[in-house]
Amino acid sequence: MLRTVTWHKILDPDELPEGRVTTVTIGTRSLAVTRFEGQFGALDNRCPHQGGPLGEGSIENGLLRCPWHGYDYSPLDGKPPPPFDDAPPCFTTEVRDDGVYVELPPEPEPVRTASDVMVETMTAWGVNAVWGMVGHSNLGFADAMRKAESRGDLRFFGIRHEGAAAFAASAYGKLTGELAACFAIAGPGSTNMLTGLYDAKVDQAPILALTGQVPSKSKGRGAFQDLDLVAAFADVARFNQAVHGNSNHAELMTLACKTAIVERTVSHLTLPDEVQPMPSDAAAGGPAGRTGARTISPPTEALAAAVDRIAQAEKPLIIVGAGARKEMAEVVALAEQIGAPVATTFKAKGQISDSHPLGCGVLGRSGTPIASWFMNESDLIVAFGVSFSNHTGVSDYKPIIQVDDDPMALGRFHPVEIPVQGNVGVTAGLLSSALAASAAAGEQACIDRTDEVAARWSLWRDEKASRRHDDKGAGVNAAAVFDAMEKHVPGDAVIAVDVGNNAYSFGRYFEVTGQDVLMSGYLGSIGFALPAAMGAWAAVGDTRKVVSVSGDGGLGQYAMELTTLAKYGMNITHVLLNNNELGKISKEQRSAEFDVWQTSMHNPDFAAFAELCGVTSFSVRTLQELDGALAAAIAHDGPSLVEVHTDALLL
Repeated sequence: MLRTVTWHKILDPDELPEGRVTTVTIGTRSLAVTRFEGQFGALDNRCPHQGGPLGEGSIENGLLRCPWHGYDYSPLDGKPPPPFDDAPPCFTTEVRDDGVYVELPPEPEPVRTASDVMVETMTAWGVNAVWGMVGHSNLGFADAMRKAESRGDLRFFGIRHEGAAAFAASAYGKLTGELAACFAIAGPGSTNMLTGLYDAKVDQAPILALTGQVPSKSKGRGAFQDLDLVAAFADVARFNQAVHGNSNHAELMTLACKTAIVERTVSHLTLPDEVQPMPSDAAAGGPAGRTGARTISPPTEALAAAVDRIAQAEKPLIIVGAGARKEMAEVVALAEQIGAPVATTFKAKGQISDSHPLGCGVLGRSGTPIASWFMNESDLIVAFGVSFSNHTGVSDYKPIIQVDDDPMALGRFHPVEIPVQGNVGVTAGLLSSALAASAAAGEQACIDRTDEVAARWSLWRDEKASRRHDDKGAGVNAAAVFDAMEKHVPGDAVIAVDVGNNAYSFGRYFEVTGQDVLMSGYLGSIGFALPAAMGAWAAVGDTRKVVSVSGDGGLGQYAMELTTLAKYGMNITHVLLNNNELGKISKEQRSAEFDVWQTSMHNPDFAAFAELCGVTSFSVRTLQELDGALAAAIAHDGPSLVEVHTDALLL
């Protein structure tokens, strides 16, 4: 005969004092267990009125009082005093020699919910990593993600601040081009994500934001954490919808995922509390038949004009931006064919190795004198996937061929001579084929500048070497830090860089080999590096080393995420350049002829702090300690931190 009830031990003998109530959890059930006049009661823990936790209440004048709004119930059978009759469910108890037991019916079979439909849809679209914080207004959706994680369809990373969740998902999108998600409760949890979402928006990284929301019946009535999240996310999210009970849940999630991926932008769904656990028998959605190929060829006329213009140039310079990240093989092949040097924007640092015979480093404010020299000497710019930001340093007076798959990017800030709309890789390949024919016909003027690139690098490397031993007694200099990192950071690592002098020095001094570099490009948000490293680690796991670099101001923004690194055993090394100052701001104040004011920092011992968080740490105060500490930290299997005390003026 099938048993319909089960006895469960809930208390040890004399564990609960007379006249007290406590909360006991059995499976997914929560009980308010009481002891009154020598007897034990077991009530459902939810008050029938507002769901208040009866187990956190108190027994007063012989009645159990709800801690939320003061409703009273019998502590033994749950019956309220007359004239009320809305008692919470009550369960039979039994006192045995070894303790107190309760008789419970079997738990109900799990019900497929609207959240299950949406989670299955987003995983079908490739979302397998979510960063966020579980809370009272997103529990239904969180439970659906829990089930997906148990199936192996999803990984969830609990964070300490929702801003870090959004930065991590943004970095994941920048590195892979694929979609990840961030997750928060209503109100402040949701608004905390906005900075990271703006980072994704302006750097064109796909990201899905999922926010809980207060119950629909309370919406707009001034309820606790009641904010109009659709309005709050209106500027940052390209797709931005509230989910309702009668919505097509699979279709809304499909449109959110498709918009984020296809338009490389932010999508947002907000989920009212009561909608999340609603039963649903709907099928999940997915990407089949919903998208097309992105490898679009340029118009014939524009391609022909570009070929003719390149063939006429003696000293073309190729500049690549982050929009060329996945298409570099074709661009480099074109450069090698015509002997053109290749510079990168700061966001594109690492897309061509600085050891490549034609690689000439970063152009612009964070760049090398090599790239700027070739910019000045060029007679044509060929730009692939370049944003033309004011920090990029592309001279607008030069003749420019601009290649981009985004029509709005072409001539965004000023007219260019030849705008070419097309996929970067496809277009570079077509240019190569056409230029090979023109070269064979003797119709090409391009000069091979490989020797010039080598000569300029030799000058710059001599200059860098002369700076490495500069010492004013105020800490290690930046040139030495990044020289040491060149020796110890693996060539296939992912490096997440923050904002400030540390970033400028990284762009100038660190020579990339095969590393991927991530940064908060257009937004330039301080604090990006450590959360971004978490996103990168989720993308590459332990197959590649992940390194993040920041100043003390940047690490201070999200320092508690060091505990997240420890919790998940993330193999990330954070290199901290600590000068006890917002050094970039001090520099700007001096440059603008203001007094230096309010840029000093009162810092903890970051190495000791990281150790308390569970992160293996090293403190470096002299040049002699630097190599050993970096080598040990990078070799460590797990999270590590190297705190380098640096001189704010030796950049």
